[in-house]
Amino acid sequence: MKPVIPEQFANDPLFLAVMKDALTIQDRFAAEPLYAKTGKGFLRSAGVEEIKQAKEGSKKSKPADK
Repeated sequence: MKPVIPEQFANDPLFLAVMKDALTIQDRFAAEPLYAKTGKGFLRSAGVEEIKQAKEGSKKSKPADK
């Protein structure tokens, strides 16, 4: 299913980047049975590789200690 994007956001690069990320992780959200009607739940891990990439990205963004 392709999402409907309002015309005012169709060319907004920030909106499009956020939408792409949101659609990428959408299938990983799992609702808790008790809270299914409220939308509360958790995000399932994509695996160890995701954690490695996050750590590498965080190392690159930190300034080097002197």
